[in-house]
Amino acid sequence: MSADRDGRGGDETRVGRERFRPADHPNDHFLLTTVVGSYPKPAWLTDVRERHEADGDAVTDDEWTEAIDDASRLITGEHERAGLDVVCDGEMRREEMVEFFARRIGGYEFKGPVKVWGHNYFDKPSVVSEVTYDEPWLREEYEFTAGVAERPVKVPITGPYTLATWSFDEVYDDDAGLAYALADLINEEISGLVAAGARYIQIDEPALATTPEDHAVVGECLERIVAGLPDDVRLCLHVCYGDYGEIYPKINDYPIDEFDVELANGDYDQLDVFADGDVDPDLGLGVVDAHTPTVEPVAEIEANIREGLTVVPPEKLTVSPDCGLKILPREVAYAKLENMVRAARNVEADLDSGEIDPDALRTGP
Repeated sequence: MSADRDGRGGDETRVGRERFRPADHPNDHFLLTTVVGSYPKPAWLTDVRERHEADGDAVTDDEWTEAIDDASRLITGEHERAGLDVVCDGEMRREEMVEFFARRIGGYEFKGPVKVWGHNYFDKPSVVSEVTYDEPWLREEYEFTAGVAERPVKVPITGPYTLATWSFDEVYDDDAGLAYALADLINEEISGLVAAGARYIQIDEPALATTPEDHAVVGECLERIVAGLPDDVRLCLHVCYGDYGEIYPKINDYPIDEFDVELANGDYDQLDVFADGDVDPDLGLGVVDAHTPTVEPVAEIEANIREGLTVVPPEKLTVSPDCGLKILPREVAYAKLENMVRAARNVEADLDSGEIDPDALRTGP
């Protein structure tokens, strides 16, 4: 843990990543493989959703629940078939990452879509009264996914800073005040998820990349989020795009176990930000591009993973796509994950055999 969480240190917590190693794992080394969150929805699910929303009699609520349960079961199995160590259901029950949560948080209202770029619109929510936690947001999603999965399940949650800055605010004095209030609600939500068995939580803060000067606000939000959580809860912070040099090394003070970054899309131009060798949390490294339909060959992904080994040792490297994969064709998303896992297992084998010397990679020639 980068900073003490109720007095506990980091090394003991990171040993806990071994709990995600499958019993049949083929290598001594273990590069944890997972996803960031979203995944392409089956075409039939989109059709059923549209018919349910247009006419409740055409598709009843019970039929809609059955459809999303089937999709969740299908995509969770698809992640496991690709070989991932930690899976999720691809956010089959969610649409937009802010709207989903705003519709479940007391104090929010929707007053109509706003234009964001081109002909694209975002149903931007408004905070019209103090935010409240009225009912669980993700417990049903987690319990169903965990019930059908054979591998551990990660729970992605949109972070309080992003929820605050991507909303209209008619109540709080500033974004920070709203973000802190939302962080307290997220702590309550995570406490319920932990009681249900969840042990791997990812906080998504894409807004931090666009306003890195607010890193202290995000840090305070994370402190509120982890307050009172058990020692064995793994907390990941995902940030995509932006200038990581404005965030690191400040993230070393965050109470997180893993810092997940999008670097494959930029050909690892910013990897040298972490080259001082002092990255405290584990590094979640994007090794396949979530924005291109080209499926990276296994050898290319192996080279990307080796890039990560130049800044952190194998026991601190998590391998994932750059970001959520929902904008890609489903067959492409699956092929990327399958190749990613093969590449990770190949690199592990090379580490076991000594063909890759991680100490030499980090110290240079």
